[in-house]
Amino acid sequence: MKKLIIAGFAIATLGLTSCSEDDDVPTEPLATCTDGIQNGNETGVDCGGPCAPCEGDGDGDGQTPVDEDLSGLLTEDFTLTNDVMWEINGKFVVGDGATLTIEPGTIIKGAEGTGSLASALIVARGGKIMAEGTADEPIIFTSINDNIDLGEKQGSNLDENDRGLWGGVLILGRAPSSFEGDSDESQIEGIPADDDFGRYGGNDPEDNSGVFKYVSIRHGGALIGSGNEINGLTMGGVGNGTVIDHVEIVGNVDDGFEWFGGTVNSSNLVAFAGGDDGLDIDQAYSGTITNALVIQGAESDHALEIDGPEGTFEDAFVLEDLTIVGDANAPSGEIADFRDGARGQVNNVFVRGFNADQDLELDGDATATNYNDGELSFSNWEIVLPEGVDNVSQLFNDTTNSTDLSSDAEEFATAVDQDQETTGADVSVFGWTYASFKGAF
Repeated sequence: MKKLIIAGFAIATLGLTSCSEDDDVPTEPLATCTDGIQNGNETGVDCGGPCAPCEGDGDGDGQTPVDEDLSGLLTEDFTLTNDVMWEINGKFVVGDGATLTIEPGTIIKGAEGTGSLASALIVARGGKIMAEGTADEPIIFTSINDNIDLGEKQGSNLDENDRGLWGGVLILGRAPSSFEGDSDESQIEGIPADDDFGRYGGNDPEDNSGVFKYVSIRHGGALIGSGNEINGLTMGGVGNGTVIDHVEIVGNVDDGFEWFGGTVNSSNLVAFAGGDDGLDIDQAYSGTITNALVIQGAESDHALEIDGPEGTFEDAFVLEDLTIVGDANAPSGEIADFRDGARGQVNNVFVRGFNADQDLELDGDATATNYNDGELSFSNWEIVLPEGVDNVSQLFNDTTNSTDLSSDAEEFATAVDQDQETTGADVSVFGWTYASFKGAF
């Protein structure tokens, strides 16, 4: 067996034990795991790391798989199978040239930790992830504290309000992004600056980081520094050769989904009860986001937070077929904030559940200019008006007072009753999600 170490990690024991045809894979149980978890405290001899079976499910067949620890740098192709409970300890990085395959129905749990010890799966530039779940067998990333077991879709001891129990998932690529100073690359949010595997950006819009499909990411957002948490799914410079489809984020401290530049198209997304923004766009992201559902919770901030380019490179996104469910009791809850020269289109949107003070804002002169020039546009919105609001125009606020956004809203937005919606997301495709199980929509 091989232990792979990332240079620069502070703890030299971090590493992934992986299995290949050349490994001496044990075929007999090596130890009895009294709690069903391989943690180094078993009686008898050492369980031996991944590939070593371990007894302990009580039925006498000796077939219970042990938990497998994942950490360090993956330099060769590796598969996470669905008959084992996998655990991420610290940073588990899919390196340049390596492919991580995850079988449908696989459960991966993240260990607790903050700062440099925060656990996260990072697909570095040039690495690839092939995580193709199904509606019947989604791939689930969750906390080590979650009592979900093999073959289950949810546990019973945590809910959407349990946040920050581990890190999250980051996918990084070589697609164009707009950086301050017009640099070619940058360091992704959530990874310390001295970790080279956190670099992203480039000039390949068709860059391919793999497939991420029917995946639920729960209870993440561990703090790595003051005001710096890991998003549920972070995409940095991800190219449109990558598939992001049917992905759910549940109870993350920071944003649900965040796109830092890149061109990747993303579809069938659910952001449920996050602690910050639902969908966050930065650095001239220029892909299309289709069929998305944002369900806010008591700790949520903006359903949408949209920023523009940071350098001279400019491009624009398309966001369409979106349903936003607000929480009228969330102190910071807002429909959307467009700022810093945001550019793009937001079409076919259904909004409900907000109070009269929770609005959509245009912030900053550059954003207002883009709106006036048609570089930022809205069409076909339907809104269930909050109590005390008489007209859709009251929910659209240009803080610069230099556009006709409020009056324009009467043209592109319509007040409807909740059962009259004709636009927004097709939520029928989200029956596989934890949010559906909780009756959140």
